[in-house]
Amino acid sequence: MTLRYDVAVVGGGCFGAWCAWHLTRRRRRVLLLDAYGPGNDRSSSGGETRILRMGYGADEIYTRSAIRSHELWQSLFREIDATLFRETGVLWLASPDDGPTLDTAGTLARLGVAHEILDPGELRQRYTQMALEDGTWGLLEPRSGVLLARRAVQAVVDDALRRGCELRHAMALPVAATGPRLDRLTTENGGEVEADVFVLACGPWLPKVLPDLLGDRIFPTRQEVFFFGTPAGDRRFSPEALPTWIDFSMNELYGIPDLDGRGLKVAPDRHGPPFDPDQGDRRVSAESVTLVRELLGRRFPALAQAPLLETRVCQYENSSSGDFVIDRHPALENVWIVGGGSGHGFKHGPAVGEQLAGQVLEAAAAEPRYTLASKNREQRRVVF
Repeated sequence: MTLRYDVAVVGGGCFGAWCAWHLTRRRRRVLLLDAYGPGNDRSSSGGETRILRMGYGADEIYTRSAIRSHELWQSLFREIDATLFRETGVLWLASPDDGPTLDTAGTLARLGVAHEILDPGELRQRYTQMALEDGTWGLLEPRSGVLLARRAVQAVVDDALRRGCELRHAMALPVAATGPRLDRLTTENGGEVEADVFVLACGPWLPKVLPDLLGDRIFPTRQEVFFFGTPAGDRRFSPEALPTWIDFSMNELYGIPDLDGRGLKVAPDRHGPPFDPDQGDRRVSAESVTLVRELLGRRFPALAQAPLLETRVCQYENSSSGDFVIDRHPALENVWIVGGGSGHGFKHGPAVGEQLAGQVLEAAAAEPRYTLASKNREQRRVVF
């Protein structure tokens, strides 16, 4: 006999996991469906670390979301007694005329987020391991830091399962809009899922599950990440001495200090070429290694010849605007779409799940920027 659920959530990444968690907590019978397992290496929520920061320029909507998500992450970690957030601080490196970072400082001040402005002298004195251009100043968020991504997603799912959610491993087949409602969803192995409500939170697989609707609104792109070894006995690159840092003046480079001996994580925050999350080649290019090593050596001279310890190819799942998608399917009244993490979404999982649950269960108002109607059918680069 086929079981019927109140809600079936397709996708066990950060967005889907938190959707399932919030819906289960609201006493709904929830199925979480994922092809490869929560936090798997093909997902956009895989890997070891993600930055949790509050700064978004003048854009309060995402700062408020990050604040709420920080609260919910920390609440969950306290409840399950898990240390899955590292308060490294997050440092923005800014040029003298950097308007977005000045806007960030203004937003953090208005919303009461702890932060420090470091003038060029203070910045050089505090972070001697950095080579800084004349006039470079800093904005430090001392309470921000790093989430242990894969483990954090799995912790959310495990807690949802303890609350009564069910987990099934299967690949969802494309959904066709043939009527006002979707009664059942078919999986690749021939199974079926019946539910009153379906939430499609399957990240870079959204264009595959809804090709007609999202094939030209969601764009999975290839992203490369690098881990470089630090000198023996040199603690200047540990989280006690170096915060997580973001530098949009240097090829949009960001980095995470040497956590747990894995090395300094470095990656350019640029959209790569289109990428298939199932079959894409996950080997980094030699050209990218050369570029990132050159940029790393310019910022941290002691690491100019640092050994490359590890690489990773993942993907962003970009919406055309860089904004999230949290909206009802335009032709299927009981199908909801959650996605568009666009490289910055992981930290927001708790707030995204909370908003989705409110819209599904309480008819809460939609955020206009998150609707499908706000997304163009072409990709634009939005920098946060």
